[in-house]
Formats: sequence, structure tokens, C-alpha cells
Amino acid sequence: MAKYQFQVEVHPQFLPHESTPESGQYVFAYTITISNVGEVAAQLISRTWNVNDASGHTEKVRGLGVVGHQPLLQPGEKFEYTSGTRLRTPTGTMHGSFFCVAEDGERFETDIPMFVLDALSASGERPTLH
Repeated sequence: MAKYQFQVEVHPQFLPHESTPESGQYVFAYTITISNVGEVAAQLISRTWNVNDASGHTEKVRGLGVVGHQPLLQPGEKFEYTSGTRLRTPTGTMHGSFFCVAEDGERFETDIPMFVLDALSASGERPTLH
């Protein structure tokens, strides 16, 4: 077990009732579960996201904490939150990182693995290939 380590799980979801495809607005929610799998308590200080749509547009989002919180996680503790993003295309990806500070002052980053935002497969509109 690493001394300083957070683990991140992501569950994205397309929100068809909040989206307006005719005007190029596709809304997605994503639920993030952050687990302290390290040996030392640590606090999530800030986040950096790269939001990419299918047309090649990338938006970099930086900010303090997550949904107004900077959770301090003891070893074995988890923090879960749900947030969202908008794309101009029905598909895209997101990835990023969390900047964290351990109780003993050590600084470290935790990668947020790339995940796919896909309105087509979520709504069943994509044709099946035979």
C-alpha cells in the first residue's frame, strides 16, 4: 500500500431531459467516488479537468475543492459527489487530476482516469451493426 494514494471511480450519465440536441447542448452528470487507499489522512485541495468534445474543442477547468468541499479523508474513508458538464456534441471525454495535501504536509496528485460521455449509446439511438 502506498503511503499517499487516493483512488477515483467515475460513473457518467447522459441527462436527456436537460439537453437540447437541436441547439447543440448535451448535458451529462458524473458521480465521482474518491477513496483514500493510502496510509496517511489527506485533504483534496483542488481539481483540474480537461473536457473534450467530438469536434476537438477542449475546455480546461480548474478550481478549489469539489462541489464546494475540500474533504479530509482518513485512510479507508470515501467521499462521493455528483457534478455535471455540457458538451456541444453528443460524445466527448473527460479526465483530470486532484491536488491533495497529506496530514504530514506531503503534496501529491491523483489522476482522474479518462471516461467517455456518450449521449448516443445512453439513449439507445446508435444503430446496431450486424
